[in-house]
Amino acid sequence: MRGGRLEPVLTQDLLTIMRTVLAAMMHILLGNHEFAAKASSMSEGIEDNLCIAVEQSINLAPVMDLLAAFSHEFPHVTLEILTTGPNDTATSLKEGRAVLGLMTEQESYPTGFQFRGVGHSALIPICSKSHPLAKIDSVTHRDFRQHRQLVLKSRSRSVPGHVREVKSASIWYAESSGMILDLVLHGLGWAELPLSAVRSLVASDGLVQMEYAFQQSDALDGLDLVWTEQQVLGQAGQWIQNQLLMVPQDVWQAKWNIFRIDH
Repeated sequence: MRGGRLEPVLTQDLLTIMRTVLAAMMHILLGNHEFAAKASSMSEGIEDNLCIAVEQSINLAPVMDLLAAFSHEFPHVTLEILTTGPNDTATSLKEGRAVLGLMTEQESYPTGFQFRGVGHSALIPICSKSHPLAKIDSVTHRDFRQHRQLVLKSRSRSVPGHVREVKSASIWYAESSGMILDLVLHGLGWAELPLSAVRSLVASDGLVQMEYAFQQSDALDGLDLVWTEQQVLGQAGQWIQNQLLMVPQDVWQAKWNIFRIDH
């Protein structure tokens, strides 16, 4: 003590309080910066948030490449990605939850829907190594009909999307391609699934790819990019729409590493 005055002492409690106050101030400053950035983006016609729906059976590799570029182009846009079952993507668009959808093509769409074909998804017949069909070199319609088929089913429909999907007298349905894959792996049936979903398991001999003994004209499912007239796309939505339309069509069913985002 000098001159009758006490020297200030930094106690542990005081240090803790100072650190808490400093952290709060930094949080406020960062919040103000993010708010200003979002406000600037909105003034330029960039959405604050965006929701897209992607059918779960679609090859996601081109989508992931696109989203990686999107994160740099629009860092302040909050993005929601819905994983939908067959035919449920259109429902998400109709209800206004999503503004863009990637889905298996339909023969017709509701009034007010717009769509563009972007490519095809290759479907292959698969079964487990222990399944009776795995021992047949070329599987006939009769062979398929004698064993349970596992089929993707839309939550919004009481029947599968395409009659041609059904080849067996015994059917189990599931809303998730992942669930169907698990059922196949456990020997509970056979299925036709997108090549992109089963490629690694077939390559590693975890699953058997069967050979058709007949001409299968429906081995490719068309893929559509869909949107509605009621939903106006901002800059971020238009960017995703344009980039998806620029993806080479064969990328959706071929090797994905040839795909590049056009900046």
